[in-house]
Amino acid sequence: MTKQIRKAYRVRLYPNDEQQIFLAKSFGCTRFIWNKMLADKISHYQETNTELKNTPAQYKKEFEWLKEVDSLALANVQQNLRAAYSKFFKGAGFPKFKKKGQRDSYITNNQKGTVAITDSTVKLPKIGHISAKFPDKINGLIKSATVSKSPSGKYYVSLLVETIVSELPKTGLRIGIDLGLTDFIVLSDGCRVANPKFLSRLQGKLTREQKILARRREVAQAQQRKLSDSRNYQKQKVKVAKVYEKITNSRKDFLHKLSYKIIKNHDVIAIEDLNVKGMVKNKKLSKAISDSSWSTFTTMLAYKAEWYGKTLVKIDRWYPSSKTCSGCGHLLSKAELPLSVRSWDCPSCLQKNNRDINASINILNQGLMLAEQSKTVGAAGLA
Repeated sequence: MTKQIRKAYRVRLYPNDEQQIFLAKSFGCTRFIWNKMLADKISHYQETNTELKNTPAQYKKEFEWLKEVDSLALANVQQNLRAAYSKFFKGAGFPKFKKKGQRDSYITNNQKGTVAITDSTVKLPKIGHISAKFPDKINGLIKSATVSKSPSGKYYVSLLVETIVSELPKTGLRIGIDLGLTDFIVLSDGCRVANPKFLSRLQGKLTREQKILARRREVAQAQQRKLSDSRNYQKQKVKVAKVYEKITNSRKDFLHKLSYKIIKNHDVIAIEDLNVKGMVKNKKLSKAISDSSWSTFTTMLAYKAEWYGKTLVKIDRWYPSSKTCSGCGHLLSKAELPLSVRSWDCPSCLQKNNRDINASINILNQGLMLAEQSKTVGAAGLA
């Protein structure tokens, strides 16, 4: 059975000098129009207590250089700002102003072939073909393209493609997943996947590069030079960015491979719905929890389960999976099972329980019960 989905492909770009200038203009114009529209909205609301319905077209007469870039990129800024306001009214944070060098990007749409690919290039509106390196074969209709520049100076385009995927074969296997810090996950069949701790591995190198960056900043300030004019500072800033980039790429690669392996080998997957935002407030564990990226992993499981015809079940975060005996259901109190205790004997049935494996078994059993009641959750629910 096949299914139509939208999938993003991230492609490395190698623009020439002229194309880099155009991309810099595009990043600058989209950033400017976002900040200008947001500032005008704030000012108008303060004066009239009503929302300003402004558009990028209104600013092109005053700022004619806006006409040099792709008009769809500016139109998408309007859409994104409108969406940000909508989220704000639903309880999210207020839209923020954008800064140069932080997430430089713009979005354009494919209109009758304005965004296209060849074996070695990506075609974009107003810029033409840019040399590219494709990690995967791209099949399907390109809907949009997000062009970005990383802090390390690399250029990418994320192509959103409407394509067809086939459901994976059924295996008849079901699994419960307990998320952790020492072990990234513990499965109900007893398997453990060690936590790679990508940030911890490179923490020493990152600290050294950051110290050098701090010294470069002090030198520039002592010489009363702007940081943007200090070549040594800018070079070191790129080195720090490359360390962060390596951590991020290694983590994403690990999470993608692991999530696909679990989806491929199991028909029903049960997992905890952890309150990660609340957990990272713990100063002692916040860095380790952030390094683990549980939310990203759960999101990957969710959309891949939806793509490939598998079932993902979310277990309530308050379900006492660790304190419940998987053999007889006896429930311990928090005082009886502190976090430091990794194994315990059930006082009721005398079963020996490993804390993590016992939790994953309980998560599976609870998940199967919810699955029978058709209380499954998809990508939207978990993301």
